[in-house]
Amino acid sequence: MRPVKILSRLACLSCLVYQARSAVVDFYWNITYATANPDGLFERTVIGVNNTWPPPPITVTSGDVIRMHAFNGLPDKPTTLHFHGMFFNGTNFYDGAMGVTQCGIPPGAQFTYIVNTTTQVGTYWVHAHSLGQYVDGLRSPVVILPPVTPGKRPYDDEFTIVLSDWYHQQHSQLISTFLSRSNPLGAEPIPDSALVYVVQNNTYREHFNENATIPFSPGKTYRLRILNAGALGMFYFKIDGHQMSVIEVDGTDVEPLPTDMLSLATAQRYSVLVTAKNETKQNFLIHANFEPGMFDSIPEGLQLNYSSSIIYTPGAPTAPEELFTEYKSLDDLAFKPTSALPILSKTKNIDLNVFFSTFENGVNRGAFNNVTYVPPRVPTVMTIDSAPANALESPAIYGPQSNAFVISHLEVVELTVFNWDKGNHPFHLHGQKFQVVNKQTSIDPGNPTYSNQTLSNPMRRDTIQIPGGGFVSIRFVADNPGAWLFHCHIEWHLQSGLAAMFIVAPEVHQRNFPVPQFMKDQCAMMNIPSSGNAGGLSGSKLYDLSTAPHGPFPQVSGFHARGNLSIAACIISSLIGVLTIIWYSRGEQFDDEEVEREMLEKIKSKTSQDHHTNGFVARFRRFMILRGAP
Repeated sequence: MRPVKILSRLACLSCLVYQARSAVVDFYWNITYATANPDGLFERTVIGVNNTWPPPPITVTSGDVIRMHAFNGLPDKPTTLHFHGMFFNGTNFYDGAMGVTQCGIPPGAQFTYIVNTTTQVGTYWVHAHSLGQYVDGLRSPVVILPPVTPGKRPYDDEFTIVLSDWYHQQHSQLISTFLSRSNPLGAEPIPDSALVYVVQNNTYREHFNENATIPFSPGKTYRLRILNAGALGMFYFKIDGHQMSVIEVDGTDVEPLPTDMLSLATAQRYSVLVTAKNETKQNFLIHANFEPGMFDSIPEGLQLNYSSSIIYTPGAPTAPEELFTEYKSLDDLAFKPTSALPILSKTKNIDLNVFFSTFENGVNRGAFNNVTYVPPRVPTVMTIDSAPANALESPAIYGPQSNAFVISHLEVVELTVFNWDKGNHPFHLHGQKFQVVNKQTSIDPGNPTYSNQTLSNPMRRDTIQIPGGGFVSIRFVADNPGAWLFHCHIEWHLQSGLAAMFIVAPEVHQRNFPVPQFMKDQCAMMNIPSSGNAGGLSGSKLYDLSTAPHGPFPQVSGFHARGNLSIAACIISSLIGVLTIIWYSRGEQFDDEEVEREMLEKIKSKTSQDHHTNGFVARFRRFMILRGAP
C-alpha cells in the first residue's frame, strides 16, 4: 500500500476521533437593558444579557459547535451578534454584520447563530455588530481551548483580562453629536474612564479596575489572555516585576516572544505566559494605560492610567510602582506563527486610501477612495443569493456606496491600505486571517522606519493597527465565499463610513450556500426586502439603484452657480463704489453712456476667467436699460 494512502486513512481516522470528541454547546442569551456602574463613577443603562451585565464569558474546546440562541429583548431596536475572528466558512450568513449578512434580529424575535470552531483555537470575542450596541456593553470574551489534556499545557492556570474604554452616555446620544454639523472636524467622543476586569474558570472575578485582582502562586506559570473590547481607546499593558512572553496573537499561536509591554488597539488580543516569583512578600501592580494620542483632547479629570493587582499574599504590601519611561508598540512583522505558512504569491491587488473630510451635508466622515460606506437596504449576502448568475460579478448591484470589491474564488489578494489620516486605525477583516507582509510608519516606501524582517512565515491575524501617515500590506486567499466586511474597528469610524466589502466567489456561494428562509422572514418582519439589488429591485431594474441608500457625497471644490453670482454681485458693488469715489474726487459728472462703458470694461477684466461672464454682462446691460440708459 502506498504511503500517501496510509497517511490519508490515518488522517481520516483522526478526523473521526476528533469529531467524536467535539460537542454541540448551547448558549441562551436574552439580550436586555440593564443598569450598571462598573467604574464606580456613574450608574447608567447598558445592554446586557438576562438583565445582568457584563454578558457571560464563553469557553469551548476547538471542534465544538456553538449554538447561540439570541433572543432580542430590546423593545425598540434590532440587534445582531458577531463572533469576532471566526471564519464561518460556508455559513457567511451567521457572521452577524447587520446590513451585510442579515437584517438584524427584530425586537421580540430569536436568532440561532451556529459557530463551528473546527480549525480555530485561541482568544476571540463576541459583540453586537449593529447600531453601535457593543459600546453600550453587548460584548463578551470567547476562549477556544486546544483539544489537549490540561496536563500537557505549558502553563498551570489561565486568566482572561478584558480592557475597555467606558462612556457614561449611551451610544445613541454620542453618535448623534459625533455625526453632526456641529462637529466638522470629526472629533471622536472621548471616554469617561476605562475598565479592567478578569475572567477565571469561565466566571468573572469580583470587582473592576483598582479593585480587580489576579491570584498568583509561587513558581507557577500563568497564561494571561488580554483583550481590548473598547470603542476607541488603545491600551499599553504591563506587569510590574514580571516579564511576559507572547504566545498568541488574534487566535494564532506564535513562537514565544519576550516583551515587557503590550500595545492593544481595539479588538486586538494577545496571550502571554508569566512565571510567578518564588517569594510572596509583595504584591505587584498590573498597568493598563490609555494611549493619549487617540484622543483629540484630554478633558480635565480624565484618568489615563489604570491599575489592578497580582496578589501573592492578601494584605501584603505592594511593590513600588514601575513608571513607564516610554510607550512602545509591538511590531507585527516580528511574530512568527508556530504553524508555518509561506508567504502567499499574490494574484490580485486592491489599494484603499483612508481619508476623513467634511462631506456635502456638513458632516465629517471617513472614506475609502473618497467613498463613504453606506449600508445597502438589502443585506449583501441576500443580493448574492437572489441575483442572476451573470450579474454576480458586477459591484454595482451591491450598492452605490457599499465599497464593494468582487474577488474570484481562490485568488490571492494583496490589500494595501494607505492611511492619509494622522491617527492610528485598527482594521478588521471578517471571515479571514491575513498575512502581514509589510507595515511602515511612512507612506514613502523609500523611508521605512520598521526594520526589514524575513517574510518566509509572515504573521497571521485578523485585526491590524495602521500607523497614522503609514500603510500596511496584507495578503489572504479568497477561499471563503460570501460578503465580508473590512472596516476600522474604532466604532465611531465604522459608523462614519470607514468600511468596504469583499464579495468573495459569489457564484460559489449562490450555488452551494443558500440563505436560510427564517432570515428572510425576519427581514420581512421589519419591512426590509430580502432579494434583489442593494435597493431591493430585480429583473429589468436590477441596475436601477434609485431605491438603494446613498449619500452623503464629497464636497465639490470650486463655486456653484449661486457662489459665482454672489461673487459677480460683489464685484459690481465694489466697482460702483470705486467709480463713485473717482467721480467725486475728479469733480466731474459722467453721463450714463460713460458709466456703462467704464463698468463693462471693469467687469470683463475681473471676470474674464469665469464662464458666466457673458451672463453677467447681459444682466448689467438690462439693468442700465431699465434705468433709462441708451
